Amino acid sequence: MPLASLLCLVVAISDGDTLTARCGVPGAYQQVKVRIAAIDAPESRQAFGQKSRQNLARLCFKQRATLQPVDEDNYGRTVAHVRCGSADVATAQVRAGLAWVYTPYAESRPELAALQSKARSNGAGLWSQKRPLAPWDYRHRRSQR
Repeated sequence: MPLASLLCLVVAISDGDTLTARCGVPGAYQQVKVRIAAIDAPESRQAFGQKSRQNLARLCFKQRATLQPVDEDNYGRTVAHVRCGSADVATAQVRAGLAWVYTPYAESRPELAALQSKARSNGAGLWSQKRPLAPWDYRHRRSQR
């Protein structure tokens, strides 16, 4: 059973798939660290990491957002489908080639795979690289050091 939607204001952008939102009513705000469901953006020091973060900031920073929580991750972040204004954030990031589809949270979002294929064939964003490295592989390589 999905949790209730939260209406929030985005107050910080950590990277291309993580933001902080202030949710609730005046006097009872709650800060929520949110991992955007269904995508995994390049890490900050990875190619296209900063562009992905900048695009998320353009879409959401200081904007009203609707969060549809689906889970909590290992770091205590709320995993949620996010809309900023009329934009679905996962769709926007994948379409721009600034995030990969992250299958553990993408089962309810089959359209994202088609968008990723299109971005890849168009050479959008990270797909302009000869051999783009998935963020999960990048993290794994860094942890081996």
